Amino acid sequence: MKRVREQRNDLLARVPRLQVLFAFGLIVIGTAYWRVQVVQGEYYRGLADNNRLRQEPIKARRGLIHDRNGRLLVDNLPSYNLMLDRSHGDDVPGALEFAAGILERSSEELAQVVAGAPGPLFEPVLIAEDLSLAEVSKVRVAALEHPEFTIEVDHLRLYRYGPTTAHVLGYLGEANASDLAIESAHYRAGDLVGRKGVERVFDLELRGRDGVRELIVDSRGRPRDEQGRRSAEAGKDFALTLDIELQQEAARYLEGRAGSAVALNPSTGEVLVLVSAPSYNPNLFTRRLESSQWQEILEAEHNPLQNRVIQNAYPPGSVFKMVMGIAGLNEGVVTPEDSVYCGGSTVIYNRRTRCWLRRGHGRVDLRKAIKESCDIYFYALGQEVGINRIAHYARLFGLGRATGFDIPGERSGLIPDTQWSLSRRGSPWYPGETVSVAVGQGPILVTPMQVAGMVAALANGGRLVTPHVRHGAGKPLSRPIDIDPSTIDRVRDAMWAVVNEKDGTGVSVRLPGIDVAGKTGTAQVIEQETWIKNEDLPEDQRDHAWFASYAPAENPEIVVVAFVEHGGHGSDAAAPLVRLIYERYFRTADAG
Repeated sequence: MKRVREQRNDLLARVPRLQVLFAFGLIVIGTAYWRVQVVQGEYYRGLADNNRLRQEPIKARRGLIHDRNGRLLVDNLPSYNLMLDRSHGDDVPGALEFAAGILERSSEELAQVVAGAPGPLFEPVLIAEDLSLAEVSKVRVAALEHPEFTIEVDHLRLYRYGPTTAHVLGYLGEANASDLAIESAHYRAGDLVGRKGVERVFDLELRGRDGVRELIVDSRGRPRDEQGRRSAEAGKDFALTLDIELQQEAARYLEGRAGSAVALNPSTGEVLVLVSAPSYNPNLFTRRLESSQWQEILEAEHNPLQNRVIQNAYPPGSVFKMVMGIAGLNEGVVTPEDSVYCGGSTVIYNRRTRCWLRRGHGRVDLRKAIKESCDIYFYALGQEVGINRIAHYARLFGLGRATGFDIPGERSGLIPDTQWSLSRRGSPWYPGETVSVAVGQGPILVTPMQVAGMVAALANGGRLVTPHVRHGAGKPLSRPIDIDPSTIDRVRDAMWAVVNEKDGTGVSVRLPGIDVAGKTGTAQVIEQETWIKNEDLPEDQRDHAWFASYAPAENPEIVVVAFVEHGGHGSDAAAPLVRLIYERYFRTADAG
């Protein structure tokens, strides 16, 4: 009996300790419950909502693009994509067999697409893009039998003029890792973003803002109801300064050639024409491009992706003689009356140097030298002015540096001087090199856009304008050039003579009722010791052809610069294109 009582007392002594442990456990459980329900309640409610809610984007319509006269350049077309929801059906292989029959593709190929798709099962997989209406109908008719398929309506970019406007407008491409890192607030994986041209520069304005649908889904991720939505905001429509009729005229002429054309308003810098040839079809990029197609574009002759107006730099040839004339007059090195005798060649630094005209031009002053493009005159002028002063005036007129054009990718070109020679070549500048630079040859490179800017400054009386392609971009940016206006007037008069007087090298551009002022240019690709006709040279060794101009001469409205690679003489290859653009421009202006 005594032992039983001792055991009972021992058990009763343990009860308080058990009660304490039990109470402590309740406190721990209660604290944890309170922490989950109260302190972290919002967090766990969010997780629960995420388990039952799915967000689907509503694609915003990308902004339309028009030319200066309201003609539509870039449009959006509805595009139908076939999406597979793997959580919505039990027989994915059978569904792919059904899709293969509609799309005329193998089920194995479609299975590879599905196998390579990242993300959870309830995330739709893109099976095919841009379905025809007949294919869409077949999918929708079989909706009960194959509920795993849905049709997603997207916007497909349409470049109405294809290659004609490719280098201005650019194209779209899928956002890559660098895009997502830089613009993570705006881009998501799979988004299409601007890759070149206007589409790239103004991408954030053109793309608008996507909307979103919040769907209530079941435990398998299948949509059951829509809880709410935020509508998409369409992208901003754009007007460009381009005139598509002039653009087409230039593109037609350059078809089958390598070259470029640019036209702009000399007072405002508005670009009316920007054509680079050869070109490419930007509509190829509106769908996912096969690697073989991309390789074909990359390997195409003359690099069609290159924008020759701003990305290629060439020797300016004789269009540089306007800068030489400005430098000589403004520095007082020559007067308008000073003359040089041209007999077809001359000896400079113990080396015979030739003029382009074998018989020579006779006695020439500055006006005649520009009009007939006499090389001998400018060889002599170059020696007097010197390379550093030549470089100074070239840079005043915007050569050798980016113009500030609103489409990126400009090359700066090259305007050499003595310092450049020492720092870049490690050797002094030799006087004989100045002779070559004086006629736009040697180590001097400019872009067609820079030449257009230079001619615009001559046309408007001495202001360097900033070319741009966005219409209504605000007050035009320009800066005055510190040149005596009478000096500019004398060079302008010589440019008028190039087109409108006998023996001018640009008489083929003469238009009835419109005074055009301009300058031909022929830039050698290889040095020639003798007079060899271009047609007798291999094509890749023939001279490049320039024509730089403005009109009307007294009150300029438009600058036109044309360049044809290996085209020969500027008067033969580039001048006809300039004439076509002027004819179209003034015919349209008269009709208006």
